[in-house]
Amino acid sequence: MVLDTVDVSVIIVNYNTCRMTSECIESIYEKTHDILIEIILIDNASTDGSKEYFLNDVRIHYVYLNENIGFGRANNEGLRIAKGRNILFLNSDTLIVNNAIKILSDYLDRSENVGVVGGNLYSKNGYKLHSYRRFSPLCFDLNILLGSLPAKIFFGRNSEHNNGSNPIKVNTIVGADLMIKKVVLDRVGAFDPRFFMYCEETELCHRVRKAKYSVVSLPNAHIIHLEGASFSPDRRIDRIRMNRMSLNMYCRIHYGFLYRKMINIVWYMIVWSRIIYYYFTDRHMRNFWMKVRKCTIV
Repeated sequence: MVLDTVDVSVIIVNYNTCRMTSECIESIYEKTHDILIEIILIDNASTDGSKEYFLNDVRIHYVYLNENIGFGRANNEGLRIAKGRNILFLNSDTLIVNNAIKILSDYLDRSENVGVVGGNLYSKNGYKLHSYRRFSPLCFDLNILLGSLPAKIFFGRNSEHNNGSNPIKVNTIVGADLMIKKVVLDRVGAFDPRFFMYCEETELCHRVRKAKYSVVSLPNAHIIHLEGASFSPDRRIDRIRMNRMSLNMYCRIHYGFLYRKMINIVWYMIVWSRIIYYYFTDRHMRNFWMKVRKCTIV
């Protein structure tokens, strides 16, 4: 489908998630109204029948890549053909609950100094999920080490999910539903291609805030996020390892050597605190954190 004027370009990256991606797209068309959108689906060389399934869907722009180039770079491929005034980077494992795309886009349009917005994320059962971060990386890890007490003191019920009725300025919107103005992307640049997976949105939001634009969470845009619902322990360990690698790269780019060393020390303390605690309470969790230690502490 070719559109001359587009309010929002929705860019989705698919990698062997044909069924979830299909359900995500259907939820967009079911819930979105009174706004002109285009859906750009970038496929990271899926082998699960996605190409055959999506290739002839005339509602979407489907781009099949010959290799898996990672989340950020794949989204950048979508940006090359995006026509929208605003860009929504939407995970394939999400479902739109209400007219969230219009809610996010309208807020961007009427807020000159806001560059990025995101909604509230929920599990399929309606549980509130982590939707943004309000701490810098080092403070975030310190908060984990201290049992989330600092977050409760400073932010109360709104540390990771907007439980109020008003927009909240935050540090980073979770990449599952990050909407950004195209003019802001033109100014600060797209996703850093050095990140294969994880922390791309953190690094992008850092550049947005550095350019003096706000990053804002909107409580009335609702999106279901299915991520991690059925991951095995080994898959969870791989995700933690990749996340810490990306976090180290982010800290090296924007904060420098000393900051990166400090955050690694705090992570070391987090891991060992878990090992010691579970040594007395849960043998399986103790073994899990021992594996985490081996692959993330160097």
